[in-house]
Amino acid sequence: MAEPDEIDRRLITLLREDGRRTYSDMAGIVGLSVAAVKRRVNRLQETGVITGFTVQVDHTKLGWGVEAFTEVRYAGTTRVADIVGSASVLPEVAAIYTIAGDPDALVQVRVRDVAHLQQVIDQLRAGGSIAGTKTLLVLGAWTRT
Repeated sequence: MAEPDEIDRRLITLLREDGRRTYSDMAGIVGLSVAAVKRRVNRLQETGVITGFTVQVDHTKLGWGVEAFTEVRYAGTTRVADIVGSASVLPEVAAIYTIAGDPDALVQVRVRDVAHLQQVIDQLRAGGSIAGTKTLLVLGAWTRT
């Protein structure tokens, strides 16, 4: 694929702001026809630049208002696939980031309350050759759109 140009990047930004934005709306903003915008978005999908569309959720309104990151340290012989496998089975785990250095992984969890968080951490610790954990509670968040 050719390098995405400024219009492609603008379309991506518009879709990140609102994944339900119409081709017509984007066409008016970037100064192209609706058909040209559709072709560009389709090309960005076909080449894997756009990998999907999603929804943003207020987890607090669903009863899962506590978010935390748990640093996890594993025994030195633990494979990356085993790190992901041991944590991904828990429904409270939103994401697992395997990272270089210490710790080995950063596990993002969403839970109902602190007692629920403690249960999840206990489950994480029981799920593999974990040498240690450290949990950080999220007080607030900002995400680039």
